[in-house]
Amino acid sequence: MTDLNALTRANAKRWANAKITRSGFANVAKHLTDSAAKARYQSVSIKTGVPWFVIAVIHERESSQDWAGSLAQGDPWNRVSVHVPVGRGPFRSWEEAAIDALVNCAPHAARNKDWSIGGTLAKLEEYNGLGYAARGRPSAYIWSGTDQYKSGKYVRDGVYDPEAVDSQLGCAGLLMAMMALDPTITFTGATIRPVKSGPAPAPIPSITHPTKGSIGEFIVTVLSAIFRRK
Repeated sequence: MTDLNALTRANAKRWANAKITRSGFANVAKHLTDSAAKARYQSVSIKTGVPWFVIAVIHERESSQDWAGSLAQGDPWNRVSVHVPVGRGPFRSWEEAAIDALVNCAPHAARNKDWSIGGTLAKLEEYNGLGYAARGRPSAYIWSGTDQYKSGKYVRDGVYDPEAVDSQLGCAGLLMAMMALDPTITFTGATIRPVKSGPAPAPIPSITHPTKGSIGEFIVTVLSAIFRRK
């Protein structure tokens, strides 16, 4: 049986070291953080307690953000599902199907209390299955498209191919890209990691942000002192 505490620590460590190695994350993240999509994810979040951005990356992985696909496994939500979890539905809406997937289906994400980055990634890995962890391998579902993953994929339920490479973008990279676009997305102990590398540009000097050591900085300092005394 997989030690979930150890998996949480391992994924937190991978997150701290991970770098994106594949293009496409930023474009997908724009769709996942779009205001209309975010509102739908938030409506499910309110009823389940699962953070909206976690719901978003599951939606992308399970059905490429197709609103006709169930959050549980990507099957059409208006029919009875035929893939694991089987026999779910039909439902009246994408939201109803999503709530069922998070509340009633393993790994019962709505019961999770640890939404730190390690806990979040461990729960997402559970959502897909713990076969990678049992093999001591980083999950393709989580790490595809980063330097934490090279190969190995469950090509169908219960069938693992060590040479196969997951072509989908992994949850960790998606979360990194989403954080770069939406600063409201945070995890305990996590930092916003820009998708594009390189130092942030220095602010352009202005009246409110004068160049350090300049006469402008001296004037702003004097004026601030005067107004504070009033």
